[in-house]
Amino acid sequence: MNNLKSTSTTTTTATPPIQQTSSLASTPSNGASSTSNSNSNSNSTSTSNNSSTDTDYDPFLGLSFKVGVAENKNTTFRNKMEDVHTYIANFAERVDWGYFAIFDGHAGKDTARWCGNNLHTLLEEEIEKSTNGSPPPTPITGKNDLRDDLYKCFVKADDIIEKTGQGKSGCTAAVAVLRWESDIDEPVLHTKTEHGGRFDFKPTENHKRMLYTSNVGDSRIVLCRAGRAYRLSYDHKATDIHEITRIEDNGGLVLKNRVNGVLAVTRSLGDAYMKSLVIGIPFTTATEITQEDEFIIIGCDGLWDVVSDSHACGVAREAFKHGLSPTQVAKKLCQLAIDLSTTDNITVMVIKLDKDVFD
Repeated sequence: MNNLKSTSTTTTTATPPIQQTSSLASTPSNGASSTSNSNSNSNSTSTSNNSSTDTDYDPFLGLSFKVGVAENKNTTFRNKMEDVHTYIANFAERVDWGYFAIFDGHAGKDTARWCGNNLHTLLEEEIEKSTNGSPPPTPITGKNDLRDDLYKCFVKADDIIEKTGQGKSGCTAAVAVLRWESDIDEPVLHTKTEHGGRFDFKPTENHKRMLYTSNVGDSRIVLCRAGRAYRLSYDHKATDIHEITRIEDNGGLVLKNRVNGVLAVTRSLGDAYMKSLVIGIPFTTATEITQEDEFIIIGCDGLWDVVSDSHACGVAREAFKHGLSPTQVAKKLCQLAIDLSTTDNITVMVIKLDKDVFD
């Protein structure tokens, strides 16, 4: 694992939204969105229909990224699928923004399902609050930091889950948001309709591509930059010395690598009965995306328990060299975890970044 220099950033400039993101309950019209809470009984790996590149329809046409998802219940060891994933292209009704998330449930699926259906909406609300109204499509670098919005979103979600009685179960959460920002106010549209080309959004020399991440628990986000793996999340486990100290300082204890002998993760959404110890405060990062950045892998611990960051990036990178799609790469990683005898559900999301957008 490598340490990647992260930068803080963001808020507003002027340009009205060009494309509208679909809600998770509707069919995407000119973008792509997906949520999954599969309960398949088979031990085969399933993939998200919206991310398939096997047909003529490309839901990511005009975007600078493509998404593929694969999941496997792993019936050898698990009789229920408790993972949920969500992705939204043109997130928050902003061209070429992306929202990507995996929620790994435990003690039931209610919390993971709630997060899959609602967390992105809470984040949109926080973005609008922080900009005193609906934010323009291209925020100005340095004004507001999306990490603050992600933090507030996670804390608010945890509070709602507890108050609505969803908190009997819990889930880890790994969320990434990709968006464009500018050093100055951008008064004009930068779209292919005006300038031609492959991409719906045409960045200028003033634009920066930013990736924000937020996580609780042991689901993980890894960025592949120039062939090297950079972890953009933190594993909140009961084996971590800092988390053990925090739990003990708050009157808890760690028995057999579990909080009060029960939970293996030290941070989660839900788990209301242990909220004084297992908190929902996330680890957040901000990273500028460059031409060297190739793809992002988001996965639950069913992958990372048996596959290292660098191994996963190596497998994915080689697969992309052979022309595989993000969906096929995600499926390959999912199967790799099965072959290495993971004992958990597996969900893998792969976001391939197109460096040509910087040209």
